[in-house]
Amino acid sequence: MKRYIATLLFVMAAVGQASAQGERQMTLKEAVKLAVEKNLDVQAELYNPASAEADINRFKGIYNPLLNLLANYQYTNIETANKFTTGGQPINREEAVNYNAGVTQLLPSGGTVGAQFNNLWNSNNSGIGITNDYFQSNLALTFSQPLLQGFGREVTEINISVARLNKEGSLDQFKTKLMNIISQVRTQYSLLYSARENLTVKKTSLELAETILTNTRAQVKAGVLPAMEILNAEFGVATQQKNLIDAERALKDQTDALRVLLQIHELTDIIPTDTPYKDELQIDENGALQRALDERPDLRQQRVTVRTNELQERVARTQTLPNLAFTAGAAFYGFDRRYHRDIEGVGSGQFPVYNVGLQFTYPIGNDAAENAYIKSKLLVEQSKTQVKSLEESITKDVRTALRAVNSNYKQLEVTSRGRAYAEEVVQAYIKKQKVGLATTKDVLDVLNNQVTAEGNQIQAVADYNNAITTLWATTGELLEKEGIRVTAEDADQLYRKNR
Repeated sequence: MKRYIATLLFVMAAVGQASAQGERQMTLKEAVKLAVEKNLDVQAELYNPASAEADINRFKGIYNPLLNLLANYQYTNIETANKFTTGGQPINREEAVNYNAGVTQLLPSGGTVGAQFNNLWNSNNSGIGITNDYFQSNLALTFSQPLLQGFGREVTEINISVARLNKEGSLDQFKTKLMNIISQVRTQYSLLYSARENLTVKKTSLELAETILTNTRAQVKAGVLPAMEILNAEFGVATQQKNLIDAERALKDQTDALRVLLQIHELTDIIPTDTPYKDELQIDENGALQRALDERPDLRQQRVTVRTNELQERVARTQTLPNLAFTAGAAFYGFDRRYHRDIEGVGSGQFPVYNVGLQFTYPIGNDAAENAYIKSKLLVEQSKTQVKSLEESITKDVRTALRAVNSNYKQLEVTSRGRAYAEEVVQAYIKKQKVGLATTKDVLDVLNNQVTAEGNQIQAVADYNNAITTLWATTGELLEKEGIRVTAEDADQLYRKNR
């Protein structure tokens, strides 16, 4: 008996020490806000839409103009066939310098335009009547446009569009993760409130058991009860002491679970200040089902997958077409010993070169493109089937959650009556014990029943609130209920921070 009392005193001292370290009162909205801002899983998930934003801008790089510059010097000193004849140069010496610049631009239609400015300085010993030192320059403009395969903005920007859809899907995935975390916070907050309520019940039960022990000792001393009843009463106190120790441990474990979710590192006690919801929740089943099919982020993400696959199917279909390209170009040449006169010749346009044409290519059989198209169609059908499967699963989950809410609400009334009845029975047996009509064991038995009934009521309240949380998570409206609106801005800020 002394050992149990010493253990109880140790637990009480530990609780007093923890309280001395400080308490932090917290509403449910404050807990949710902390989770949104500090939870590590939420922060880690935000990197996915930020990475998707990086992909969008990376693929937009196809429209960056491509600049090319060339500087090249070449010296040639070789023997020629003239060495075996007379009148020619036996050795051909030549120097050439190229300095060219050009730019190429991709068009949304899939075509390309380009401009190239080429310069050549040449010096050679070719012979009499031939210009040995000269400049030759030209300005060339080119245009190429696919007419069948590869034609159109959708084909050109396929990677950009897929990246945008991926970002949309990653935001829905982020909403799913955020909703799961908030659901956990609401559940852990409710369980923490229940743990504190349960601790209060255990303290009250211990006090009542100690009162029973005091009364039993008095009755034994008066000769009303035999001495063995004291042992029963002491065992009852020890049982309640153990229950109190277990309740203290459960409270600390529950506090730690909430601390991890909220990233609170201080060893302060968290005191939930919001009382659990106990009123009947009015629910329209058809409305709840429709909200789930409209708002569930995981379903929206799967629908994004369908849109992505449909886009890739359309592009794959264009790849089965022949490759027919229209090409056109123009060039203006200059030629002179002096560079500025050479450039004047280019600008005058007196020596133009024009070209226009069509180029056709088509692999006989075209098996690669045809089967890529078939695969893309299969992926579309598969993703649509997955959407239907998920819709059916969500419908089942919503109905299950609705039944759980209704069932747990009814349990509130049942457990409340059970607790009231158990309390009355305990008081009745205490009175009977005082007049010798009940043994100490009888009183302790009904006291244990009361503890169980009180625990059942506390658990029923927690189950009802957790069932509501599950319903809102199942219908996809949990974020809305908590006043949380998810946009791409946070992910975009994270992207800009790392540019």
